[in-house]
Amino acid sequence: MSWQRFCATTEDTITAGEAFAGVLSQGDIVLLSGTLGAGKTTFVKGVAKGLGVSERVTSPTFTMVREHLCSNTLGIETLQHCDVYRVESLDEVLDLALGELVEESAVALVEWGELAASLFGRDVMTIDFGVLDDDARILTVDGALADTRASRLDLWAS
Repeated sequence: MSWQRFCATTEDTITAGEAFAGVLSQGDIVLLSGTLGAGKTTFVKGVAKGLGVSERVTSPTFTMVREHLCSNTLGIETLQHCDVYRVESLDEVLDLALGELVEESAVALVEWGELAASLFGRDVMTIDFGVLDDDARILTVDGALADTRASRLDLWAS
């Protein structure tokens, strides 16, 4: 099963991210895929807002992982914002140890996650960012982990 949400503007993509924070639980890994400029980082900014991140959120393209402290009622203390666009091998993604990073009250959002999907197994959510025009996007959430959050994703998609 999959869930979709239409975002007509950049602001809608941020709002969708902020609402998506309510879908998340400690230990979640979410793989984000879409073309360059599709809105992945914009969405993460919204998730960060929903998780109570107070600092500025920027793309971790060159650092690969940015850690943000959260303040929320969900029990999520850390947002790991990752970008694997520049990795040259799956071994580099393994070296990031994302599974270990989310063990203690954290979640990870991985941009260009399709490049590393084989490392994470089935217990992930995926979000595909479909570009409709300059600003409009269709976000499609899928994955085995998403199926366990059906009621929350129903609210998010409506």
